[in-house]
Amino acid sequence: MKVVELFAGVGGFRLGLERTSDKFDFVWANQWEPSRKTQHAFDCYIEHFGKKDSHINKDICTIDKNEIPNHELLVGGFPCQDYSVARTGAKGIEGIKGVLWWEIYEILKTKKPTFVLLENVDRLLKSPASQRGRDFGVMLSCFNEADYSVEWRVINAAEYGYPQKRRRIFIFAFKNDSKYAKNLNIEKPYEYIHKKGFFQNEFPILRKPIKQKIRKNSTYIEYGSIADVSDNFDFNFENSGIMSKKKIYTEQTFPNYNGEYIKLKDILDSDVDEKYYIDTDPNKLEKFKKAKAAKKINRISKEGHEYVFAEGNLSFPDCTDTPARTMLTSESTVNRSSHVVEDPKTKRLRVLTPLESERINGFEDNWTNTDMTERFRYFCMGNALVVGLIEQMGKILINIYKNENRDI
Repeated sequence: MKVVELFAGVGGFRLGLERTSDKFDFVWANQWEPSRKTQHAFDCYIEHFGKKDSHINKDICTIDKNEIPNHELLVGGFPCQDYSVARTGAKGIEGIKGVLWWEIYEILKTKKPTFVLLENVDRLLKSPASQRGRDFGVMLSCFNEADYSVEWRVINAAEYGYPQKRRRIFIFAFKNDSKYAKNLNIEKPYEYIHKKGFFQNEFPILRKPIKQKIRKNSTYIEYGSIADVSDNFDFNFENSGIMSKKKIYTEQTFPNYNGEYIKLKDILDSDVDEKYYIDTDPNKLEKFKKAKAAKKINRISKEGHEYVFAEGNLSFPDCTDTPARTMLTSESTVNRSSHVVEDPKTKRLRVLTPLESERINGFEDNWTNTDMTERFRYFCMGNALVVGLIEQMGKILINIYKNENRDI
C-alpha cells in the first residue's frame, strides 16, 4: 500500500503504521518547520527512516503536486487554521494564503489517493467561534468536490487505555468509486457508525447515541459549494459523523472500552537527573504553585466588553494514578500546563523528562534523542500524536485494502 506522509514531524504516523505491518510502503514524506534555520524534526525523521530523495524538507506550498508519487493512502497531522475562502470571479475560489489545508486539497485533486487519514485538534469541529463548524464544513465540502466520502471521530487516547488524555479528531476519507465506499449505506448512518464504520472495531462506542443532529425531519444536512459553505455554513458538529454526497450525519458518541488502562506512574522513570527536580529552587517551586492555582482575572474583549477569565485549581503535584493530562509544546517550562510529579523513587517534585514525554505518546525511548535540544524534544512531543492509535488504525486499513482486491 503506497503511502505519502505530510507534516511528518518526527514520524509518528509512519512509526504507527509500520509497527502494524510491513505492507505500508512510504513512497514520499515531507516535513518542514517554518522560521527555523535548523530542521530538527526532519533530522530526527531521517535518523530513523533514512536519508532518501523521497524524504523532502521543503515548504509544501512550494512543491509541484505533480511531482509527488502516485499513492493509495495520504496521511498527516495538519495545523488547525482559518479555512475561509474568497471568491475570485471566473477563477472560482481562493483559500487564505499560507493555510495548509489547501495544499492537501490540491494533492487530493492531483493525485487522487483512494484513502486519506488525517489528524487534528478537536476544536476544528467548532471553529471559528463566530460561525461554528464553518472550518470543518469547508473541509467536508472540499472532500465532496474531490469525490470523497468522510467519516470522523474524536478520540481521547486515555479512554482507550493509553497514558495520556489527548483528545484529537481523526478524519478518514475514501474515494466514492472504491469498494469500501460502495458498502457505505448513507441511508442508515447510525448503523454505519455503530457497526460498519472505520473506527468501530478498534475503538468501540456505546450503542445508544446521546445526541443526534436532525434538521427538518431529516437526518442529513445538505450544503452547497465550498464558497457557499464558507459564507453561510453554521452547524454544531458532534464528535462522530459521516459525510457522503453533500449529506452529513453527526452524533455524540461515548467510548465502550473494557481493556487495561496505562497510568502516568506506569511510564515514569525511577532514576532521573537532578536537573529535572524543581524543589531545589524555591522561586521555581512557588511559580509552579501559582501557575497551578485557581485565578480570576478581569479582561476586556476585542469588542470592548469586560469579562472575568477564571481557572480552577490543577492538582499539584499531578496525580499519577490516572493517565497524564494533554501534553503541550511548552512541557517542562514553568507554566500551568506542564506536568509536575512526585518522583516514585525520591518522593521529590520534578518535571517530566524528555524520555517520559516520548513514552506518554508511545514512542520508543529516546526517539528524539538525536541532535536536537531538550527543549525541542519536548516541543516535538507536544506536537506529536499517540502512536498506538495509529497502530490500531493500521490494522483497519490493511483489512480495507485487502477487500479492494489488492495484492497485499
